[in-house]
Amino acid sequence: MTVAAKLTPSPEVLDLWRNAQAVCFDVDSTFCSDESIDEIAAYLGVGDQVAALTAKAMGGAVKFQDALAERLNLMNCSRQQLDSFLKAHPPQYSPGIPELVAKLQQEGKAVFLVSGGFRQVIHPIAEALGIPLSHVYANQLLFKEDGSYAGFDAEEFTSRSGGKAEAVRDIKVKFGYQRIVAVGDGATDMEARQPDAANIFIGYGGVVERLNIAAQADWYVYDIHVLLEALQ
Repeated sequence: MTVAAKLTPSPEVLDLWRNAQAVCFDVDSTFCSDESIDEIAAYLGVGDQVAALTAKAMGGAVKFQDALAERLNLMNCSRQQLDSFLKAHPPQYSPGIPELVAKLQQEGKAVFLVSGGFRQVIHPIAEALGIPLSHVYANQLLFKEDGSYAGFDAEEFTSRSGGKAEAVRDIKVKFGYQRIVAVGDGATDMEARQPDAANIFIGYGGVVERLNIAAQADWYVYDIHVLLEALQ
């Protein structure tokens, strides 16, 4: 099936989008227009090396947990460096995201951020748009007492391949939602579409077009406003 065929949702997919109880957004290159781990790496002077590993992870070529550990070890980011980065780099929302979040919340739909990124980066993004921190599923960077890098919390769902489906299952159990839509740009996002997890997966190509993701998505969009207009 061509990408063009995925640009128009089927009646079933459109119905699920309009009647979803919860929407789970990926953050990097979806909810926001940048890839935070790549931006932090560039800030630390190892951008090219880390970006290459990110591309492999998002394309599904390697296990996410392996790529995450390799990237973070290469970056060796301290707490002080991360704080300096965050001060210099405010959130870059993808066009239409603030409006879409407001519309979803207005209709009583829960918004979740399910990301392989870091809580230290994502919590301020969530708070700025009125998304409860209990609705954030992301990785946690760990630091030693002196602020030096000490690894990441391997217990977080999104620290491993298949973790986004686990996060959606947890949302179903913890919050009681049954009709859940996943939105994202990469292979780890698409993994959330499982019989017992997300009902549909909407691929987003507005930042990075991934044809393998488009081919397998239930619906593929290049503009967040398309999703907003479909709710009108």
